[in-house]
Amino acid sequence: MKNILALLFALFTGTYLFAQNTPSEKMEDFVAKKAENWQASYENKDTKTYLKLLTEYISLYNGLDSISKQDFLGTTISANYTMACLYAMANNKKEAFEFLKLAIEAGSGYYDYKTLITDPDMDNLRNEPEFQKILAKMKEFGDYLSILKRAGKYNLSDNRAFPAFSYQTSDNPNLVALRKGFKLDSIAGQGADVLQILNLMHWVHDLVPHDGMNGNPEVKNARSMLDVCKKESRGLNCRGFALVLNECYLSMGIKSRIVTCIPKDSLKIDQDCHVINSVYSESLKKWLWIDPTFDAYVMNEKGELLSIEEVRERLIHDKTLILNPDANWNNQQTQTKEDYLESYMAKNLYILECPASSEYNMETSSGGKTYNYIRLLPLDYFDQESFKEEDKREESNTLWITYKTNNPNVFWEH
Repeated sequence: MKNILALLFALFTGTYLFAQNTPSEKMEDFVAKKAENWQASYENKDTKTYLKLLTEYISLYNGLDSISKQDFLGTTISANYTMACLYAMANNKKEAFEFLKLAIEAGSGYYDYKTLITDPDMDNLRNEPEFQKILAKMKEFGDYLSILKRAGKYNLSDNRAFPAFSYQTSDNPNLVALRKGFKLDSIAGQGADVLQILNLMHWVHDLVPHDGMNGNPEVKNARSMLDVCKKESRGLNCRGFALVLNECYLSMGIKSRIVTCIPKDSLKIDQDCHVINSVYSESLKKWLWIDPTFDAYVMNEKGELLSIEEVRERLIHDKTLILNPDANWNNQQTQTKEDYLESYMAKNLYILECPASSEYNMETSSGGKTYNYIRLLPLDYFDQESFKEEDKREESNTLWITYKTNNPNVFWEH
């Protein structure tokens, strides 16, 4: 939680120039040179040094343009929050509340509710009426599991028509080339379809690193993206991972979708979402939760693999969920059920969205093409008005259409 600056140090080291001319370059230079000192001042509870560094940082931040400020917004929130922690640990309550409010205001509502209720740095403030008031406000927007539980109701009678889901067959020449080029039959193995599904997920997870800080290559088919990653020594974000794995499954004749998992975000401040795969097992006659970014799948108490729909329902109703023990990020950080499912995915399972057509190269912008997406909304969502939203993108001459439904049964048809 308090390692944001050390993380940024790692990101910016080697990228800033010797001559810093623009405000943004000066900020990058400051972060790269001062992050370790800033981290050390927190660990040593050196309030005076931390405040001095924070003051210099804020001065640089205020000199940025609006776009650059967005790039450093998360750092600004965390920096103010950490300052509040230092003052709280020193029992300087007035100053602690001052910087906690700055963190909240910087993010239009600092929404890491789970951190605030568990952070021992805040123990000296915990019984203060002002702290309880802040917690109550944050709970409305930041208690993700509670928000998800309020979103349990759908409308099974919603019969509004939208494009039918379709899956490209494995004899498509591009999918055949993918299958042969990467020897996917060997990677998948000769076992049951569930084992093949998991083997392919493990392979894609280990193939390239996850990089959530940057976008994906412009051409978004599996072979092209993997070639670019190899050539440029780069990674993919979660959407890139899901797109690559999706084409691998289709090339093997396995039905698969990419599923964008989206938060409620009523404050309009949470730009995060997560993209995974929903993969159909013919032997089990059900969809399976497959997440190549975290090499993750989910089981019930009997060890049976679960679908996205089942995981969501079990989170809402407090039923047993078991995360595979080898789930991890970049083979570096082990994932836990509490952090991955009950916090991160509970936030992102509020809204679900899939492309209507699952096929090769399906998200590469191509002039004149129309892209259809289906979005599953709970009845609790605040915007139910328009059934169909169109986004005409002039620069690429493409049309992106999103259809909405409240009926999970039609959304999960296979």
